[in-house]
Amino acid sequence: MGNAAKILQRMRANPRDWRIEDLKVVADRFSIDYRQHSTSHVVFRHPVAGLLTVPSARPIKPVYIRRFVALIDLVEGKQ
Repeated sequence: MGNAAKILQRMRANPRDWRIEDLKVVADRFSIDYRQHSTSHVVFRHPVAGLLTVPSARPIKPVYIRRFVALIDLVEGKQ
């Protein structure tokens, strides 16, 4: 199991206290584009799953982690 898979597994178990860098690692693994042009938010984008905007303030609130995991599930075709 790779690092991104371990992070995703831990996100599913506990959606609290994550950093934006962790989300970027998982996004890279699942070919999800992201952009952050000197702003306080990161936009994750995938052609199948759509857009998700996440504030980059630490810690990221659990609601955004749950939405990010749902985005990953859409990319994987689990929903």
